Amino acid sequence: MYEPSIYHSDRCVPLFPLTPYMSSGVPFHNGGPTRDRSGQGPQDVPGIDCQSGVALQVLMARCQGKRSCLVRASTREFGDPCYSGTRKYLSVIYTCGPEGEVTLYQYGWQDCTTILFYFFITIILHAVVQEYVLDKVNRRLHLSKSKNTKFSESGQLCVFHLVSSVWSFYILITEGYVFHPSSLWENYPHVHLRFQVKFFYLTQLAYWLHALPELYFQKVRKEEIPRQLQYICLYLLHISAAYLLNLSPVGLVLLCLQYLSELGFHIARIFYFTDESHQKMFDLWAVNFVFTRMVTLTLVFLAVGFGLARAENQGLDWDMGNFNTVLIRMPVLLLVSLTQSWLLWKFIRFQLKRWREFRHEQVARKRAAAKQTPRPLKRDSIGHHENGAIKAENGASPRPKKIKAP
Repeated sequence: MYEPSIYHSDRCVPLFPLTPYMSSGVPFHNGGPTRDRSGQGPQDVPGIDCQSGVALQVLMARCQGKRSCLVRASTREFGDPCYSGTRKYLSVIYTCGPEGEVTLYQYGWQDCTTILFYFFITIILHAVVQEYVLDKVNRRLHLSKSKNTKFSESGQLCVFHLVSSVWSFYILITEGYVFHPSSLWENYPHVHLRFQVKFFYLTQLAYWLHALPELYFQKVRKEEIPRQLQYICLYLLHISAAYLLNLSPVGLVLLCLQYLSELGFHIARIFYFTDESHQKMFDLWAVNFVFTRMVTLTLVFLAVGFGLARAENQGLDWDMGNFNTVLIRMPVLLLVSLTQSWLLWKFIRFQLKRWREFRHEQVARKRAAAKQTPRPLKRDSIGHHENGAIKAENGASPRPKKIKAP
């Protein structure tokens, strides 16, 4: 089902525990023989023994358990423990141990059959969740037809966003992207993927493809179809771009943030359908939505606009999977920026509409309260009106005046 890479190797582990201040460890120091770039042999360097205390941690984070890694021996990576102008070098001793074989994968035409297989699997899972969970809840809540459709949509997406956000966050931790954000753009292109990363992307594509025929199976109203088609196509476009352009680490982070934001929205909508007084959760989602948009734009510009732009492997190479050119980076930045701006614009319009409706309700309530206030009883000099009759101040009825005959 998967197309494995030609790189099959054992997991590389250190030859022995490395500690600072060991010449055979991972020192980044001056004092010792080194070779110049021409390979003419060792050169004598002044005997100033200084080394970086973070060299071991940096090398272990970048290279432990990987088939290959690229680490630049510079003061930017390891600091400058020596005097300025002192020549420094990096020495590493690694070996491959028998801790287990790591098989890496890359994308190919065989992915289409895998996506098709999980396409049918997701259709079956969708029907199971709808039949045995959501339909039973709908019968108890006695929702209207329009609310029933939205409730089913939010219920399905809650399950998917919850599973996908937890899964993507687990991958980010195990792959080391959370603790080392620079790994999002370093060692690009990320052609060779581990099984969990590749499987995640294929299942994501299968799910959003299955959402297209579900529009017919769920009998979605015609006025709702354009809205759902918009976000389905946007998900497919962004996931495919990250997968095919070998930007899988960046795509994982963005999907995790997006799914967490969408999970909050659909949970708030489900609670609102059960009890319309639960509206504070929408306020929490609004804050999370704006935060997600800002973090997404920041990460994309940091990884694609800054990190890849400063990488050494600039150029277009289809065989190596390298798309690190200005003609590729600019459309990626433009696509993400336009999408986030469009989402923010829709969000602002929705909030303004909601605020206007709230103001209209307040004005209507004030007018209704003003109409219901009791009017004071009219009094005259003789008495007051009570039950259609005139009463005197002392409670007796006034005597009628006698009119003399002419």
